Amino acid sequence: MRQPTRSEITASFVNSSRSRVKSVSFPDDFDRTPWEDLDFYGWIDPRAPQRAYLVCESEDGFVGVEFRVAGSDPTRARGVMCNLCRSARRNAETNLFTAAKAGPAGKAGNSVGTYICTDFHCSLYVRNLMSLPDPQPERSLPTETRIENLRHRLDGFVARVLGTDEVTNPKS
Repeated sequence: MRQPTRSEITASFVNSSRSRVKSVSFPDDFDRTPWEDLDFYGWIDPRAPQRAYLVCESEDGFVGVEFRVAGSDPTRARGVMCNLCRSARRNAETNLFTAAKAGPAGKAGNSVGTYICTDFHCSLYVRNLMSLPDPQPERSLPTETRIENLRHRLDGFVARVLGTDEVTNPKS
């Protein structure tokens, strides 16, 4: 992923109002992000922990999605799988993120949701740059295949937010 500026990121949101975009807070480690290893950049807003953001790149530029973070019960021990990287995680390590759809569908209250690793390190997990406990469902696949699968699922989710069948000109 090409390194975006903060203004490129805030201009990329497809499902957020201008006033909400003005209140986006970036994490302290934003400037130390390993962009070359990422397929997307995601974070929970440090000043508003019920909001999260994900930004990915397409040939047309960056696409940003604002999420609402679902509450979780840390006392319930259960495994949850991230729908992007397909890593099996504990309850608090994966959460349900819900995004309003872009355009009129979102204004009408329609949304889509998916389970994502709470730390948004999916790109690092599929590249084995961060470790996960065994067993992991896709660990036996080659790294390139895991990266392709992540990108395919990411493109599909963004397309659902946009209300299209496919992301326009996804960048591989």
